[in-house]
Amino acid sequence: MRVLGVDPGLTRCGLGVVDGLPGRRATLVAVDVIRTPSDADLAHRLLGISEAIEGWLEQVRPDVVAVERVFSQNNVATVMGTAQAAGVAILAAARLGIPVVMHTPSEVKAAVTGSGRAGKEQVANMVTRILGLAERPRPADAADALALAICHLWRDGTSLVTALSANPAAGGATPAQRAWVEATQAAQAANRSARRSTGPGPRR
Repeated sequence: MRVLGVDPGLTRCGLGVVDGLPGRRATLVAVDVIRTPSDADLAHRLLGISEAIEGWLEQVRPDVVAVERVFSQNNVATVMGTAQAAGVAILAAARLGIPVVMHTPSEVKAAVTGSGRAGKEQVANMVTRILGLAERPRPADAADALALAICHLWRDGTSLVTALSANPAAGGATPAQRAWVEATQAAQAANRSARRSTGPGPRR
């Protein structure tokens, strides 16, 4: 499976491509960050991001595009720009008939580090180790895009690994595969527990 991860943003949009089998080792294919000037017209910034992503899609030919799911933050302008960049990426993939999936930041952190509350430094360090890189991808948007791609590659294989574990006659799952699935499931359980303890947010 080849996955293109997109960490959406107007000023910096991270793109990272990895190859691998679900639940197994991932290999770096390409990584970069699309940049647009903050003082440029919004339409031209989105057009530039769209053209760059379309070029990547045509060159690397991914099986699926993984985009970070945008959540509300205090900075409305930042959220809007991130959502617009995400929409451009989704549309570019749809034009070429490439499936699109979305993952939350906590899902990505859980898949890569085993903790849904990991910081950016932890994520970048684990991406470097997982892909066997000589140094961490920079800026952070590049590492985040690769983490998204790895997340989908591994999470998509969770059901496969679970089935393998239950069927030793088929060869069973490797210890690394089982560890990845266990870490993801533990992080998901922790996130559910945290949501229950905090309760619903204030009504508006």
